[in-house]
Amino acid sequence: MSPENAFKGILTSLPKPGGGEFGKFFSLPALNDPRIDRLPYSIRILLESAIRNCDNFQVTKDDVEKIIDWENTSPKQVEIPFKPARVLLQDFTGVPAVVDLACMRDAMKNLNSDPKKINPLVPVDLVVDHSVQVDVARSENAVQANMEFEFQRNQERFAFLKWGSSAFHNMLVVPPGSGIVHQVNLEYLGRVVFNTDGILYPDSVVGTDSHTTMIDGLGVAGWGVGGIEAEAAMLGQPMSMVLPGVVGFKLTGKLRDGVTATDLVLTVTQMLRKHGVVGKFVEFYGEGMGQLPLADRATIANMSPEYGATMGFFPVDHVTLQYLKLTGRSDETVSMIEEYLRANKMFVDYNEPEQERSYSSYLQLDLADVEPCISGPKRPHDRVPLKDMKADWHACLENQVGFKGFAVPKQEQDKVAKFSFHGQPAELKHGSVVIAAITSCTNTSNPSVMLGAGLVAKKACELGLEVKPWVKTSLAPGSGVVTKYLQQSGLQKYLNQQGFHIVGYGCTTCIGNSGDLDESVATAITENDIVAAAVLSGNRNFEGRVHPLTRANYLASPPLVVAYALAGTVDIDFEKEPIGTGKDGKGVYFKDIWPSNEEIAEVVQSSVLPDMFKSTYEAITKGNPMWNQLSVPTSTLYSWDPNSTYIHEPPYFKNMTMEPPGPHGVKDAYCLLNFGDSITTDHISPAGSIHKDSPAAKYLLERGVDRKDFNSYGSRRGNDEVMARGTFANIRIVNKLLNGEVGPKTVHIPTGEKLYVFDAAMVSNMKLMLE
Repeated sequence: MSPENAFKGILTSLPKPGGGEFGKFFSLPALNDPRIDRLPYSIRILLESAIRNCDNFQVTKDDVEKIIDWENTSPKQVEIPFKPARVLLQDFTGVPAVVDLACMRDAMKNLNSDPKKINPLVPVDLVVDHSVQVDVARSENAVQANMEFEFQRNQERFAFLKWGSSAFHNMLVVPPGSGIVHQVNLEYLGRVVFNTDGILYPDSVVGTDSHTTMIDGLGVAGWGVGGIEAEAAMLGQPMSMVLPGVVGFKLTGKLRDGVTATDLVLTVTQMLRKHGVVGKFVEFYGEGMGQLPLADRATIANMSPEYGATMGFFPVDHVTLQYLKLTGRSDETVSMIEEYLRANKMFVDYNEPEQERSYSSYLQLDLADVEPCISGPKRPHDRVPLKDMKADWHACLENQVGFKGFAVPKQEQDKVAKFSFHGQPAELKHGSVVIAAITSCTNTSNPSVMLGAGLVAKKACELGLEVKPWVKTSLAPGSGVVTKYLQQSGLQKYLNQQGFHIVGYGCTTCIGNSGDLDESVATAITENDIVAAAVLSGNRNFEGRVHPLTRANYLASPPLVVAYALAGTVDIDFEKEPIGTGKDGKGVYFKDIWPSNEEIAEVVQSSVLPDMFKSTYEAITKGNPMWNQLSVPTSTLYSWDPNSTYIHEPPYFKNMTMEPPGPHGVKDAYCLLNFGDSITTDHISPAGSIHKDSPAAKYLLERGVDRKDFNSYGSRRGNDEVMARGTFANIRIVNKLLNGEVGPKTVHIPTGEKLYVFDAAMVSNMKLMLE
């Protein structure tokens, strides 16, 4: 809090129920402004932040008035400053942020100032979760083996992050093998209410990962931002943002039997994409909220980027408080959170008459209308009801190449590619599942769908069904808690029998870290031009993201991932066709292996226990032997290695002077790329594998890096030279200048030459420099 705070007159004490006080807070009711009662809860969080930080310099009284008058000002696209309470990073995006901080320190030294002044001013939490790949699957030893590979590839990056955790104040690094950033944020890092130096205020967070929004399910305002915005927030600068409109999304009823949280989120995603929510907050309300467990809310909030909203916000209520207790937050902390939010009109109590809030627009969904579904084959919002999947798949084979088409000629559609898999006969067809992965933050934080997957595996084992050995199956939990409750329930052994051994605690397949397919499978796909499928419990399925050889990628709930792995194909009507033949020689159908909601709830009740969260997170920052053995210098400044291909000293601050040089002119500029719709960050800055013929591959080979050690674009984001070459390097990008050809090339307009995007940019750049 600034000493010159313009609103210190409304600082109010928050008493403890048993005597004493929790601290002081800026009271919204003390403003005595009736407009506040109509504000959406998400806007109240922006308002409290503006009041608490109001110094009439970075944040002014006029900014506060704009937020209070939200009903009138938000349609006018007014700008406001926002200071989040903390910043969240993962290692792909965290490494370049720490690189920038390190080179800022160098710049301070070069300008004869104190480098130690460069430090985050708000808490920064960095979780190393994006580097583990599924090199080893279907093995009891997969976790250890994959972590060893992870450390071999990433030792230099990890040592750099470990240096940063001690060199900078206010920075916590959660070591590899601990879980997925968003699940760790939900179960451990999320404060909900801060108490800093006796001042209470709502938790809010910006993160350098678009799925930071998962924390919105916990009533914490959070969303993903670019690296520069995150670094500004770290250094205490307010973010400038347009005061958003808020879509009120009313939930009624309850989910039917057999319907999962994943089915719900895919339905919500499709509805919100259709409604149009880009740049807006979505706030959920209604009597259906009381029926929605926190893990289901987090699942919906997680996929905000896929429906295009800045946030998918669930205000704090009794369900939130129950979850905080379950995940090991102390009774005193939970009591403080409840008392503060009630006192500041930020708590939803379903026993009290609901005050009417104002929203920019409204949507409604009866949870009973949600049906089982999956999404694909190329976009998260292309929802397909399960009952229509077979017909939809055949339409996709037939359709012209596009988001819903592969243009496979009629006579080729029933092609069978026979091959030998480790000495046994195997075959692939269009739609054959070659990757089945229970992965990603979206679903692996949700006990009901994870234990549901275990029950499907158990029922399949008991009936004699088995996943074919050439399907690459994997299970990557979002935290160590998942392993504890899968073991407590006795279901992990059945998942193992179906090949879903735990492969690591990180994002894996969802971000393209799916590892190689077996060579025989890869050869069968490429030689026969098979449209192979991946089914994953992830949040994104854009072409080229999951694996270069899976052209069809479907998002599904964890239990459905197991079901499709057992079927071995997406070309199946689960209502009418058997998944396989049981040990009694009879057909086994989907309904025979699908658990009821009651069965799942029973296992959740008996297997998910508070002690699991406490014991997991007590040890989380202690690391693992490989992390603890990394030796790093204790220096204030980083010692750059000019030969490193991972951590490269960037050029931004070299030769920097106290006076800025002024803008450069633009001369003879040509169009570099011409895109249509649905170009995502995946296309602009891919995180996945580095193609052997790409400019980035050429750069690495010239520096003596073997192809097997390329790692991924995401893992090399600490090297600006690799990232410049990786920009627009997605192998499935569609550039209109190429007249229908797919790939990361463009036309150099002055010469008409077809070049990689980086090379075309550099030809023009070189010409300018010569002039």
